Amino acid sequence: MDEMWVVLGLLVVALLLAVPVLLVMALVSVSALKRRVAALEEAFAHRAGESEATAAVSPRAAAVAEPVAVVEDVGPAVPEPVSEPETPASAAVAPPPPLPPLPERPARPAAARAEPEYRQRTTWTPPEPPEPNFIERGVERVKQWFTSGNVPIKVGMLVMLAGVAALLKYASDAGWLSVPMELRLAGISAAALAGLVFAWRRRESHRSFALAVQGGMIGILLLVVFAAFKNYGMIDALPAFAISVVLIAGLCVMAVLQESRTLAILGVLAGFMAPIWLSDGSGNHVGLFSYYAVLNAGIFAIAWVRPWRVLNLLGFAFTWGIGTAWGVLQYSPAKFASTEPFLLLFFGFYLLLPLLYARKAATAGSARIDGCLLFGTPLVAFSLQACLLQGERMPLALCALGVAVLYAALARLLLGRGRLHMLAQGYAILAVGFATLAVPLALSAKATASVFALEGAGLVWLGLVQQRRLARWSGIGLQLAAAFAFVVGVGGVQGGAVAIANAVFMGALLIALAGFATAWLYRNAGNAPLAVAAYGWGLAWWLGNVATEIERFVEPNSRLHGLLLLLGVTGWLAAEVHRRRPALALSLTTLGGLLLAFPLAFMQVARDGQPFAGIGAWTWLLFAVLGVRSLLCLRVAGDAVAGLAQLAWWLLWPTVFSLLAWHVGRHFELAGGWVGMLLALPWLLLAWLSMRRWHWLAQPLGDAFDRYRMALQVTVFAVLGVWWLLSLGNPAAATPLPWVALLNPLELAQVAVLVLAAMCLWRGRDEHTPPWLWVGAALAALVLVTVMTLRAVHHWGGEPWNGRLLDTRLAQTSLTVVWSLLGVLGWVTGSRRGQWGLWLAGAILMGVVLAKLLLIDRGNLGDLLGIGAFIAYGLLCTLVGWLAPAPPRRVPVTADNEETSA
Repeated sequence: MDEMWVVLGLLVVALLLAVPVLLVMALVSVSALKRRVAALEEAFAHRAGESEATAAVSPRAAAVAEPVAVVEDVGPAVPEPVSEPETPASAAVAPPPPLPPLPERPARPAAARAEPEYRQRTTWTPPEPPEPNFIERGVERVKQWFTSGNVPIKVGMLVMLAGVAALLKYASDAGWLSVPMELRLAGISAAALAGLVFAWRRRESHRSFALAVQGGMIGILLLVVFAAFKNYGMIDALPAFAISVVLIAGLCVMAVLQESRTLAILGVLAGFMAPIWLSDGSGNHVGLFSYYAVLNAGIFAIAWVRPWRVLNLLGFAFTWGIGTAWGVLQYSPAKFASTEPFLLLFFGFYLLLPLLYARKAATAGSARIDGCLLFGTPLVAFSLQACLLQGERMPLALCALGVAVLYAALARLLLGRGRLHMLAQGYAILAVGFATLAVPLALSAKATASVFALEGAGLVWLGLVQQRRLARWSGIGLQLAAAFAFVVGVGGVQGGAVAIANAVFMGALLIALAGFATAWLYRNAGNAPLAVAAYGWGLAWWLGNVATEIERFVEPNSRLHGLLLLLGVTGWLAAEVHRRRPALALSLTTLGGLLLAFPLAFMQVARDGQPFAGIGAWTWLLFAVLGVRSLLCLRVAGDAVAGLAQLAWWLLWPTVFSLLAWHVGRHFELAGGWVGMLLALPWLLLAWLSMRRWHWLAQPLGDAFDRYRMALQVTVFAVLGVWWLLSLGNPAAATPLPWVALLNPLELAQVAVLVLAAMCLWRGRDEHTPPWLWVGAALAALVLVTVMTLRAVHHWGGEPWNGRLLDTRLAQTSLTVVWSLLGVLGWVTGSRRGQWGLWLAGAILMGVVLAKLLLIDRGNLGDLLGIGAFIAYGLLCTLVGWLAPAPPRRVPVTADNEETSA
């Protein structure tokens, strides 16, 4: 009985899935048939009309018609021969042979037989069917999906999915899935093992499929082990770890046997992550590093037979990364004896892996060098060694000397090998570097870093001269190591008592100069990306070094001024160098100095209340002098960034003076209207200069700055627009002066913004200014008039300036009257002057006022203000009806031929 219900359920699901599909197919078929029938009816009507026209032609006209090679079957009888008109020999066309008679059809009348055999052919093109719409295209796609390809498997999979979903739901409701967790995990493991065996057997016939399934099944088994240990506590940590090791080892073996790098990567990742997800919190670092030693031995074994560099890099990253994390979090001097052997072991592994990679990688000429492992291993290992020894210099010097001897021995052994010559050179460079490192370890870290940085720059120069990539990268790496040593050495150490003339500043300065020298060398060599990177490195050290000196030796109230001066000097120096040897990075440095002055100005206001506090006025004056000189240098070089720098320059000063105006308003406790006007005044001046005195702003670039005129004006008007919108919420108090509508500081400034915007639009009217800009300007003027009305209600009517002002009857009545006056003015003026747009704006505004009366003001009919609003609107409408009852006429545009005929 249960099986019957299951079968019935499947049938119902199949029907439910099939019925919509059949309906869709039927709808598509009906739609196609309708289009075909319409096309056939139109063709039939056309043919009928053609037949009637042909019947009206006389036999003589039909006889002289041009013969064609198309013969129409007009009856069963053979037509009688008709004499052909004489034609030239070149144009003669042989008549086609007569069709054989059909005896089963009745004979045609004589009149029909007298019909000529040839007719004049007319050309008729059937109408193109209409393009299918979105719904029809979607239906067609559904139909195509269900009628093309392997349809049974598609439908079958849909039905099966529906059935499986229903079965799972039923099983869940019936409690069939409530089995012990051990059985669930065992079932999942059995299925994964079966899938692994199946994929292994299909490794040759279906390689991609088999590799993917193998990796997935091993991953499932590892997750089962993790769940059994971590989530349910079914097994202890040691068995779980052992099973994981077996699975990972098996995965690596399968990867090597099948030459699958993907499986090997998956195995290495799982191997390094296994101690993390299977950790029991015991903190046994010996067990952890022992496991990693075995895992690295596996990587070493794979590298012996397969040159898979990515495995070496993964092992390098995880081994040193996890080791470093453990050292930071859990290392103590008591663990030195149990940690040092593993550090040496890992160093030995990754010392030899580049050699294996160079030996196994098949390359023509010199062997392929793994620079990451070659130079990264000694640097990371020595850094960790320094941490284990807690900075004891003499032991570190001995370690550096031992590493130098080791690398020198390797270089000596490999120098005679032809393909390994480059690797031998790398070992030689490392030997020289560690020998150099051993000497200054007894000295200060700052001096060591300085020497290393200069040595790195020298190596870069030598590599560029001798065209040796290894030397160049070694020089870059040495500079990075010098920076790291410097940071470690000065951590927590105070510099000298004299600004600039101290070891900390000079050491960082040498690192910055080494970066600049490297950038200069690479630029001369034509390697722009590395030159930019080296320049950025040196610039960062320069800015950070000087900023640190400012933090240490400048009093707190003047530190921001010192940073501003640093930006000005940096931009000026970059511009001076750019004037002699133009480079994009240098001009961008000058531009960056100008841009960073914006946030510094705001920071000065936040701390001191204004940009010119203390020595700020002299600092900004010096910054201005340096900025002008920088712009002159950029102009001489003719860089494309010069325009952007000058644009930022002209935008900087209105910002600074607006911030000063804010401080002045707060200091002298000016009314809000005065403060708002002072804030906008510098920007209004810049907007006016951009329209009336552009040649003043174009200096020092001159005509080259003309293409930035639009950008400057757009930015200025954007700032003014934001100020204009924000100032709408200002009551525009003009204390100590009385408030007068329009004749107060804030509203004069707001009107000035609209006037300047209108002037800008009017100047560009010949460039096809979009109409929506004029509409926007008109709406802005209406908004300003509305706010002015509300301010009048506030100042003259005594209503408080808050969110409830609009709810007062006085405000609503005032708005009704003012809007009505504006609407009447626009209506009448537009009608009298024949300006359709102005008339339409007035009519729309009158309509809005009418809607306002009906929806809002009708609730105020119980008082005089509401009644007055209705009466005023009525009177104004009456006035409009008297002065301009009809809209202005539009002059029709006539064509030239119409004018001529007239």
